[in-house]
Amino acid sequence: MNIGLKITALSLTFLLSAPILAMDLLNDYKLVWSDEFNGVELDRSKWSYRYLGPRRDAVNVKEAVTFDGKGHLVLTTSKVGDKYHTGMIGTGRTYKARYGYFEARVLLQAELGHWSAFWLQTPSMGMHIGEPELAGVEVDIFEYLRKEDDLVRHALHWDGYKKDHRSKGKKPVVDGLSKGWHTFGLLWTKDSYTFYIDGQQTWKTSKAVSRRSQYIILSLEVGKWAGDIAKATLPDSYLVDYVRVYQKK
Repeated sequence: MNIGLKITALSLTFLLSAPILAMDLLNDYKLVWSDEFNGVELDRSKWSYRYLGPRRDAVNVKEAVTFDGKGHLVLTTSKVGDKYHTGMIGTGRTYKARYGYFEARVLLQAELGHWSAFWLQTPSMGMHIGEPELAGVEVDIFEYLRKEDDLVRHALHWDGYKKDHRSKGKKPVVDGLSKGWHTFGLLWTKDSYTFYIDGQQTWKTSKAVSRRSQYIILSLEVGKWAGDIAKATLPDSYLVDYVRVYQKK
């Protein structure tokens, strides 16, 4: 092979193996569901409050889910008396999807002791042990702990949360993640999951791919895993500009 042909072949190999940017894959997808959070209260045709009452080291309350009047959903952790209040919402009662590209644009929390997340959950977690394609999978598009600075967590959990529980994950570091607004995306197909941060691929896996419809969750939770909440300056919030779901045209 002459040098020119060799360079061309190498270039073609790179192009075929290079990660697809989120903006490129959207050329073949259409928007099928979204919330732009332009209202003044939670759209109950799209979301429900999730796990109201004690959860982990806090209490989930409706009052922790607000809007800033600038087109952003605001989930806030506050200290009320000797308890911590925070919030979680989900589409379990209103919307489920199978496959597609899921994306949220968010401003991450600034304090220790609580973690933000954008994730998909299955209504049949723990059923059909050993068959995640049937039971579904918890897909953490991202979890963010402020103590980890610019590190973010992608994760999969399946076969329930007890003795059969299994998981797999990736912890990419993205410069500047702890500052400003960022997008987090997931491309879910029948064969794989591909994760994106700010349009760049950060992880791809074919492990435990769910083939059943699942729902969306936005959450802010308090727990020692995220650091000592007593050291946090509260209230502290996690803002969401939008959540969008795209599927193949």
